[in-house]
Amino acid sequence: MSDSLIKPQTLKGFRDYLPEAMIAREKLMDTARRVYRSYGFSPIDTPALEYAEVLLGKGGDESDKQLFRFTDQGDRDVALRFDLTVPFARFAAQHFAELTLPFKRYHIAPVWRGENTQRGRYREFMQCDFDTIGTDANASDIETLMVIHDLMEALGFSRFTIRVNHRQLLNGLLERLGLLDRSVGVLRSLDKLGKIGAEAVTAEMTERVGATAEQAARVLEFAALRGPAGEVLDQVAAAVAGSERGELGVSRLRELFAVCAASGLSEERIQLDVAIARGLDYYTGTIYETFLNDDPKIGSVCSGGRYDNLAGLFTKQPLPGVGASLGLDRLLAAMEGLNLLPTASTTADVLIVCFDGERLGDYMRLGRMLRNWGVATEVYPQARPLKKQMQYADRKGFRAAILAGAEEFAAGVWQVKDLRSATQQPVTTDELLTRIQAILSSP
Repeated sequence: MSDSLIKPQTLKGFRDYLPEAMIAREKLMDTARRVYRSYGFSPIDTPALEYAEVLLGKGGDESDKQLFRFTDQGDRDVALRFDLTVPFARFAAQHFAELTLPFKRYHIAPVWRGENTQRGRYREFMQCDFDTIGTDANASDIETLMVIHDLMEALGFSRFTIRVNHRQLLNGLLERLGLLDRSVGVLRSLDKLGKIGAEAVTAEMTERVGATAEQAARVLEFAALRGPAGEVLDQVAAAVAGSERGELGVSRLRELFAVCAASGLSEERIQLDVAIARGLDYYTGTIYETFLNDDPKIGSVCSGGRYDNLAGLFTKQPLPGVGASLGLDRLLAAMEGLNLLPTASTTADVLIVCFDGERLGDYMRLGRMLRNWGVATEVYPQARPLKKQMQYADRKGFRAAILAGAEEFAAGVWQVKDLRSATQQPVTTDELLTRIQAILSSP
């Protein structure tokens, strides 16, 4: 046996999740599942590895550069998925005969991108996707926005903004400017506006994409339009008049905002932002980005859009789609910065203290009783000094502790301690559940 030890460390851009972080993470995933299911989305799963040709060229040059790509033991050219949308397009093309269209799915799973790490962004991260495929109806685009809205509310946020745009608005403008054949480069540059500023975007459009200074200025002038959605759409309609693409985008967005208003969504939370373009090349219609008003620097925490041609790379069957993805780890970073994350590192609410090792059977029986009542309960595994067991309870974040020694067993009672208020009272077995529920429901 070697005397040298392997240094325990994670790869750059990857991280371990301790219980406290993982509990919060799983809570967010459970919330996302609940919201997605409430709209009728069904779960699927796909492999982490895909043939490289399935992924290459789907998200753009930048995504191709970030692929974790290698040759496996069978000498196959494979790569780790960089998102969940491209594998879903492959999945839908492969299984569409088994699916009822339109097909609504959600998928919560890790993805990998070899990009520079930043706050809330790692090279391995979790996405919580939902998509509708097999319809080009604007109702699915509107429903996607509503799911995003309800998801943010369910996660506990009240101050957030969903920014909406339509790729065909931008394409209509580019058509009018004679830049449609360079739309990919122009939109990639425009997508960086919030990060690098107007001057750098102008330089990139003129030097790399080949737009004239006047064309770049017109694009940025268009992107700067602000105000109520109806007023901005009136200005946009004038700018894209004569372009079938642009007029389609205006029409779809007018309906989206009208339906959102009729459905009671807050106008303050839904904002038309004609500057957002989304960096991935496969978007063709409505696009969404969601920002926390209390932490706008974290970037979009839930993004997506319509992609009508992505599945067409795998099948001749028309499979237009629309969907969005919750950036789980980015959202967790924001919640951590806003002190919104729970601090418990246990999934149990109650700790049963082991006063007397000879009474282990009684403690275990009580634990089973509480679990049968729906109360998550842990029994301390051995008789140790009370101080050490209570330190354990405090560090792990239990809400209540149950104590019973010789006197309590003789009297037929349990001492129940509220670990937040530090108050303690004896109760009978018949009173126990009521007391525990009162503690767990208190703020």
